Amino acid sequence: MDRTTPQKRSVTRKGKNAPKASSPTPGTTPVSSRHLALKTSSTSSPELGKEVEEGMKQEEETPTGCSPPGASFGEEASGTEAPTESSPTPTSSPTTAVARRQRQAQAACRSSSMEENIPEVPPTLSRRIKQRAQAVSLCRANQQRAAELVNHLRDKLLDFLKGNTEQPYFRSVIVLNSGSYYEMVKINDPNEFDMMLLLPTPRLMWTELEGYHGLFYKVSLIRRTRSEIQAFLLDDELTISAPRILNEMRRLVKKFISTYRAPEGAGHWTLSRKRPTSPAVTLVLMEEEQVELLSLDIVPALKVSDKQAWPQATQSGLEVEHWLGKKARRELIKQPFYFVPKRPSGRNLSDAAKESWRISFSHIEKEIIKNHGHSRTCCEGPTKKCCRKQCLKLLKFLIERLKTQYPLELEPLCSYHGKTAFLHTLSALGQDSHWAPVHLPVRFMSLLSALEDHACSGVLPHFFIPGYNLFAPPVFPRRALSCLREALGEQKRLGLPLLQPPSPAPPLTLHPDSPPSPLPDTQKTVSKGTIMASVAVLFFFAIFFVL
Repeated sequence: MDRTTPQKRSVTRKGKNAPKASSPTPGTTPVSSRHLALKTSSTSSPELGKEVEEGMKQEEETPTGCSPPGASFGEEASGTEAPTESSPTPTSSPTTAVARRQRQAQAACRSSSMEENIPEVPPTLSRRIKQRAQAVSLCRANQQRAAELVNHLRDKLLDFLKGNTEQPYFRSVIVLNSGSYYEMVKINDPNEFDMMLLLPTPRLMWTELEGYHGLFYKVSLIRRTRSEIQAFLLDDELTISAPRILNEMRRLVKKFISTYRAPEGAGHWTLSRKRPTSPAVTLVLMEEEQVELLSLDIVPALKVSDKQAWPQATQSGLEVEHWLGKKARRELIKQPFYFVPKRPSGRNLSDAAKESWRISFSHIEKEIIKNHGHSRTCCEGPTKKCCRKQCLKLLKFLIERLKTQYPLELEPLCSYHGKTAFLHTLSALGQDSHWAPVHLPVRFMSLLSALEDHACSGVLPHFFIPGYNLFAPPVFPRRALSCLREALGEQKRLGLPLLQPPSPAPPLTLHPDSPPSPLPDTQKTVSKGTIMASVAVLFFFAIFFVL
């Protein structure tokens, strides 16, 4: 049964209006808090704009040696299951608050255990990790050039949207930069950018879609309106259609790009093919030789007012109390959130699912990764550096290499899985002393072990929506999960060979007309001795004939 999230903040008296625990959702596997335990083995870039750098069929078999993956992370740490019915108020229920406190205590215990039992990394492996951490950094000259090209296109696109007369709803868009480049964790090349276009929206209400554990929603207006958004409403004149907005965004971008010209010598921008479940309109910058230089994802989004509370499914998420602090969490959940036009993957979707929106906290992720320290002065000077971002870059690099090595088997894997495991690890190891630069090899191996543990248990809870399991089939098939588990284990056993630099190229074969190589010294010595012996024999016979 769908449930509608309340819109007004109110205060719930302790002990009243507490939701009752419901039976598990059919087809899901309750997961206890032990699946959350982490394994105990343990700069600045140019600005873009004014911002600082900021399958469908479920397999029946279960991988050997791993727990069966559950379809959701629905069971609370206390052993009681999360309620499926919304509370009449947006505040946390007593059951949810108790469960969160218990998980916080468990996180503190894991943090203490990891601090006391820091494993040693072999010198060769440690050197390899440090070398690769330096190699994945972006080139500043490339960053500046990429920033100029993206800024130029962004400014021209905004001018085009503000001046268009066909669709006035897109005239007042606001740009919100997001993604790994703005989080300063982009690796190798600055070739991928994300840009959210925030659309003006009146007060909204949302209903969680059944079976998606708080990730996808039906979004509607609270009351009928005559504003420009009415062109994108369904027949009930309240429900906002995600496909209609995305299609209109694509049409406008296509019209803009047909007349836009990049700076001289930069190449030309083209519109990529539409992907069924992607919320983005993707532009690609091509060179004259049809080589891809940059890609830019333009994502339309609905902004929910900061006066409206976050959905009920997020109440037990964002566990940063032992990392960033309770005050920081209170400030974060007061910020607005966004809906992007992305529908669930799969076939035979319901009409509501086809029109659904996915909740997005990309701006919160950017903020907590940029301001990542337990101390607010972390990484503000050369003596206060940490290795958190380096560990995330290394994990993203390893995931990228694994996907190159197993393109079909690990097709569902993406960098967001590594990012989620990274955020959970930061919550368990919140103190800055854990992440001192000298601990880079140890902390990266701990992060790798944490991702391996999630793969073995088949449970990777969404950082903001703990009820949604990123490793649940059919979105992440069990065969892919088994391959990931085996690949990570193999990398650890072999000393992370995917992190080592490529072997030097073999010497080129000499051309047949090239002069022969000089003889070794030993052969030169033998040749000289033979000549001297021959001369001596001839000299002896000459003397003999004279006499």
